[in-house]
Amino acid sequence: MSELKKIKDELLSKFKEKLDLSEINQIKTDLFGKSGKITLQFKKIGTIDESERKKFASDLNTIKDQLQKIINSKINEIENAEIEERLKKEKIDITLPERPFVRGKIHPVSQTIDEISSIFSEIGFSVEEGPDVENEFNNFTALNTPDNHPARDMHDTFYLDEKKEKLLRTHTSPVQIRTMLKDKPPFKIIAPGRTYRSDSDQTHSPMFHQVEGLHIDKDINMGHLKGCLNYFIKEFFEVKKIKMRFRPSHFPFTEPSAEVDIGYEIKDGKIIIGEGDQWLEILGCGMVHPNVLKNVNVNPSKFQGYAFGIGIDRLAMLKYGINDLRAFFDCDYRWLNHFGFDPLDVPTNYRGLSR
Repeated sequence: MSELKKIKDELLSKFKEKLDLSEINQIKTDLFGKSGKITLQFKKIGTIDESERKKFASDLNTIKDQLQKIINSKINEIENAEIEERLKKEKIDITLPERPFVRGKIHPVSQTIDEISSIFSEIGFSVEEGPDVENEFNNFTALNTPDNHPARDMHDTFYLDEKKEKLLRTHTSPVQIRTMLKDKPPFKIIAPGRTYRSDSDQTHSPMFHQVEGLHIDKDINMGHLKGCLNYFIKEFFEVKKIKMRFRPSHFPFTEPSAEVDIGYEIKDGKIIIGEGDQWLEILGCGMVHPNVLKNVNVNPSKFQGYAFGIGIDRLAMLKYGINDLRAFFDCDYRWLNHFGFDPLDVPTNYRGLSR
């Protein structure tokens, strides 16, 4: 036992010194290696007297466990210290840089639709919608458009089948037909949405946006139409006075029909709405044709009404100084960043807007 105690004391004495990992491993080999001191002690068990052998073996195992725990603890202590030192010297920033944040803008067309809807809602109009793919009846026949009308020609209309029964709507007037077929008068609606015609240049696009209005009730006349449009134009362009004239025209679905012109002048290269002696065509309108009312089962002897159609893209171009319709559909973020609207700055009543 004195020899085992001597081995333990020697180990504890060495551990008082500052040792590195290689020196600790060497001590471990000296104790438990093939010719290590503890290993040799186990080999001596067979030579010890039988009466003392059991106690010697027990003491030897105890010393062995103690020494192994001391050595392992020291190894762990040194390894942890080395890891801490490496972390201090080899620190790596694993965080990612902040991703760039770009706030989206409201497209001028979307903004204009919201403005138009807000203005008409103030005078009792509700908003109705319909599908982009229409049937020939809703788009043409119900609207009193004859079979030989140029609008039905393949050069103007995108037909989706050989029989010309399905097509991309050429205006949002089919929404008026759908509304009148499913309900009973009176009607007071606007129908904004996408429309499609085979045309493309600086002021025309194969897809564009329209808003159509319809007011059907008893004793409705052209005076109501003029008052409605006068109110809308002043509110939309944010002017107190507006010069407006009705010029006779023809549409299959209205009788009488008119084109509406508004006065303007050019100052510093900009169009000023409501002033000057020049005229600008802005929309088409008229009293709903009796044949249209008959096609939707409305008695024209009891109910009359007016309808109008306005190009939303054209209104946006006039109000916000955009000179090329094609830019609306180019998906150029630089253009949208300039002409678009910050969603956080748009007031709920859409008045006094600024970019």
